[in-house]
Amino acid sequence: MLRELPADDLLVVVDMEASPEHLARSTAEAVDLMLVVAEPWFRSLETARRSVALAVDLGIPRVAVVANKLRDAGDREAVEAFCARHGIELFATVPYDDALGDAERTGAAPVDHDADARSVDAIDRLVDRVLGLARW
Repeated sequence: MLRELPADDLLVVVDMEASPEHLARSTAEAVDLMLVVAEPWFRSLETARRSVALAVDLGIPRVAVVANKLRDAGDREAVEAFCARHGIELFATVPYDDALGDAERTGAAPVDHDADARSVDAIDRLVDRVLGLARW
């Protein structure tokens, strides 16, 4: 289906599974920006590093990390240091936020559950940044 979409004047956001399989099947061949979500733990960051390397090898022009569930400044510093050490762009950060779990338990979208939540604000900034890159 992704191959059939027109390439011009279209912004498509796809949430892929947390595995490199979709990259191996060439479903990312028309991707301009790939964001790899990582949590601030070594295994997650190492998995993200491998995904970034594979995406770069496949010719995706821009690949970056979104750090998710950051609990404190130490988590942020660890992610920043890891990304810097491996030459990976850190595109955005999203804090750990109990409001997301609360929203999930009630079946509500996070923005509907608590529009003022820190995570909702961070996600809004991430979306604004992606939209700012769009070539309309």
